[in-house]
Amino acid sequence: MNFRTLDLNLLRVFDAVMTEGSLTRAAEHLAMTQPAVSNALKRLRESLGQDLLIRTARGVKPTGFGEALWPEVRTALGQLRAALQPGAYDPAADDAHFHIAMADATSAVLLPPLMARLEAAAPRAQVTLVPLTTSDPRPMLELGEADLAVGYFPEVIPSLKAQESQAVLRHERLSESQYMCVMRRDHALAGSELTLDAYCSARHVRVSFSGRGRSFIDQALASLNRTRSIAITVNQFFAAARVVAHTDLLTVFPRGFMPVVNYSDRLIARSLPFPAGGVHVDALWHLRHDTHAAHVWLRSQLREAAQDARSETREAGDSGFGLPLA
Repeated sequence: MNFRTLDLNLLRVFDAVMTEGSLTRAAEHLAMTQPAVSNALKRLRESLGQDLLIRTARGVKPTGFGEALWPEVRTALGQLRAALQPGAYDPAADDAHFHIAMADATSAVLLPPLMARLEAAAPRAQVTLVPLTTSDPRPMLELGEADLAVGYFPEVIPSLKAQESQAVLRHERLSESQYMCVMRRDHALAGSELTLDAYCSARHVRVSFSGRGRSFIDQALASLNRTRSIAITVNQFFAAARVVAHTDLLTVFPRGFMPVVNYSDRLIARSLPFPAGGVHVDALWHLRHDTHAAHVWLRSQLREAAQDARSETREAGDSGFGLPLA
């Protein structure tokens, strides 16, 4: 195949047929005749040297090659359309594929209301959740590995504010909350006020995206010349909840994460016996997406989903949500 001589309009026809599952419906969508659609597919097959579709009693079905090619074609056409029409996005009719980086605590609270909104308003949109394994997502955003990063980035946000207009990333505050010490309901420390000595004498589960180094809790204790004993370091809050529910270990969660933990009936939260500061959740994105219509719309839905999550959490008797490194 010679790509330089390939008629890219043929790919639009292929995408329409794959979307509609029918030559007739694809022809109507493209304002073409059915013979013209059939001829375009024939030319595309000849150009690529492989069959893309086969006829069935219920319409057309992609070959293995066609099925593998379609996502790439759809993504490329969407990017080209966005570049040529940056101000045009119809969530009810247009395709969009968003890559969002979040860790489990944030995704557990935020994804349900976000996807409920997208399901209702943007039925053709697709979201891929990208693992967030760092507290500094700037490289992955700059490299295009994610369109949006959502979480707690205590070192990144001040840096971006200091750079002001020179920064290539943009950010928006979504929520603020507090950290809580979490333990089993029948833990020996559950029946009384948690003291600093008791906290430091206990054994702990540390949550760290990367599994390396001290966390903000360790740093806060170090400022008081105190330390805690780490029994295990995990990279998911749900894993920490499961461990704490079955042991005498302690951990630290954002306050609003408690209602969504499966073990919430077995866990309780106590105020930390030392100042640890608040936790805030921010959305970060690259400047390239700042005015892109589809991404502007997505961020508006994310903003509303954060409000939905706060409302649901307040109804459950709590407020806020967060994503710290405990």
